[in-house]
Amino acid sequence: MKQPLLILFFVAFNLSFGQTKSKVKTIHVFVALCDNANQGIVPVPEKLGNGQDPKNNLYWGAMYGMKSYFKRSKDWVLISSTKNPEPHILERILFKHATKHTYLLADAYDGKYIKQTTKDYLEATAGRNPIAITNNKKVLKFGGGADLIAYIGHDGLMEFDVSGKFEPINTENRDAIILACVSKSYFKPYLEQTKANPLVWSTGLMSPEAYTLKWALDGWVLNETDVEIRERAAKAYHHYQKCGINGAKRLLVTGY
Repeated sequence: MKQPLLILFFVAFNLSFGQTKSKVKTIHVFVALCDNANQGIVPVPEKLGNGQDPKNNLYWGAMYGMKSYFKRSKDWVLISSTKNPEPHILERILFKHATKHTYLLADAYDGKYIKQTTKDYLEATAGRNPIAITNNKKVLKFGGGADLIAYIGHDGLMEFDVSGKFEPINTENRDAIILACVSKSYFKPYLEQTKANPLVWSTGLMSPEAYTLKWALDGWVLNETDVEIRERAAKAYHHYQKCGINGAKRLLVTGY
């Protein structure tokens, strides 16, 4: 009887150890701050459209901006905020999920550098330009080292093309979310190069506020399917925009 009992012990130990050592997942969000003066957008109120003022910007410090919306969420805990970590980045924030081993890094890019934001985002979806952030002696991988890479802002590809290093550096699976107007049409040629998985992107004009991302991430941290995650994103957009759930599903899609 000793051998079967010993086997059961090791099985139980390995299951317990596996639960406590679950993989840390990381998300990197690239936010191009809304900028009336430097982007080809329909102007928004001046305070919301100052691309050099993250505190009040539509996509960062306003009610449904990246920083404000996630700070109010019970699901995410703000760990740190850093001003000007890079020349074109006005603020960098780090969150940890309240119950999962998942970390989120978000960068607020100066709105006049939207082309740089787009290039950096696309290169990250190819696995390039990894960023290491240390938190509580734990080294977290962002940039091209992140598991999911998201973009929020104006679709600058409507006005310009970008060139960069878009050949993937490895075969690791990287999910991509692109919350910008008509992002599927404009970003598709680039994602086909980077080989990232388009988890959620848009087929028409949209307001890329943070609730759509947050609801999508609710499913992603639970390892839901791409279709289920896209469903969450569509529900969020309908909930806040009152556009009808069918309209939201036509707007926000997954895959190629």
